[in-house]
Amino acid sequence: MKQVLLTKKEPEKRLLKFIKKKAGRSSSGRITVRHKGGGVKRLYRIVDFGQGKIGMPAKVIALEYDPYRTAYIALLEYEDKERKYILAPQNLKIGDQIIIAEETDLLPGSRLKLKNIPIGTQVYNIEIEPGKGGKLARGAGTAANILAQEGKFTHLEMPSGEIRKVPQECFASVGVVSHPEHIYEDIGKAGRNRLKGKRPTVRGSAMNPPDHPHGGGEGRSPIGLKHPKTPWGKPALGVKTRKREWTNRFIIQRRKKKK
Repeated sequence: MKQVLLTKKEPEKRLLKFIKKKAGRSSSGRITVRHKGGGVKRLYRIVDFGQGKIGMPAKVIALEYDPYRTAYIALLEYEDKERKYILAPQNLKIGDQIIIAEETDLLPGSRLKLKNIPIGTQVYNIEIEPGKGGKLARGAGTAANILAQEGKFTHLEMPSGEIRKVPQECFASVGVVSHPEHIYEDIGKAGRNRLKGKRPTVRGSAMNPPDHPHGGGEGRSPIGLKHPKTPWGKPALGVKTRKREWTNRFIIQRRKKKK
């Protein structure tokens, strides 16, 4: 797989922001998400997911690493000299020109309305609502395929295999998100996860009975229950955890369940 050469430069100072760590705690100080804490200090890069400068060409002046996401990011300089970060697609090079328009050439990184993108094209950073910024297909190596144009909607096959309708007036970027080799990266040692702010996860069956419903027993014992439970005694297997979203009505075909 072709290695992307990242630019050896300091990140753009105006596009950096410090985000205070919460270590999985809510506003009341209680731990609401377990296994979080520690990690190295890092600055958040402000990425422009909406890319609102329609009709104004921009030049790619750098390709950079982003510690907060799996994909690489590209630094654009517009004709008015304003600089912004965007998600970098595969095959994007320094010196390339990108444009955001209702209709334009299908070059990597170009952004246009779904109704003007041919069937079979791969797109990423897709809007769900016009003008609200890209929400879908933003992880490393991901992209959605355009399957059909029907009425006011475009049918997209998502990276998960789900097929859904998205309004044709929404914008999407052409190409596949960079850094597809991310899925093959080996953590190598526990210390790397600690640097990412991930704390160890312990099996419930390795705990004592007061600490977990699965705990107790001599040696490697079964959990002793008909169905597994969470540490708080709620059912844990085959239970729906996803809340109903208003966008559910646009799903044509659900993704296939893992066996």
